[in-house]
Amino acid sequence: MDLAEVARRLELESLYADYAACLDADRLEEWPEFFTHDCHYRVTSAENFEAGLPLGLIYASSKAMLQDRVSALREANIYEPQRYRHLISGIRIERGPTPATVSGEGGLASDDALDLSASFLVVRTMQDGGMILFAAGRYIDRAVRTEAGWKFASKIVVLDSRQIDTLLAIPL
Repeated sequence: MDLAEVARRLELESLYADYAACLDADRLEEWPEFFTHDCHYRVTSAENFEAGLPLGLIYASSKAMLQDRVSALREANIYEPQRYRHLISGIRIERGPTPATVSGEGGLASDDALDLSASFLVVRTMQDGGMILFAAGRYIDRAVRTEAGWKFASKIVVLDSRQIDTLLAIPL
């Protein structure tokens, strides 16, 4: 790896670390800022993903939809206080860099568009101290470099289990 590749890898690792820290600290209003304006976000099962089915438990096709989701979580949902801890590992550059145009970001042309993958675990801690493995799976992402740094143009959250908690309202 040359110095530019090492720097890019560190930037991407920071993107994932900052993403997890934002969710873990319940700063959900900041979560959409990790995405481009015309992003795609989907949570799906491994079976549906492998079968090529576009079905998603959660689906958004823009940053505005992500912002609406956060508003709904804050205003419409009532649930017991809880904490989440996202553990992200094995970040891999699957393909890239490739030229990309990031629409909605001032038409910015980017020399860096990368297809990425990473494994994740999410642990939920309830108010009484009980902990469970809330979700496990992998991220299949496309990240682009914008003037504001790396952003997700696409994030597919592929869950290993078909058994989904009814509280799967929070972002993964």
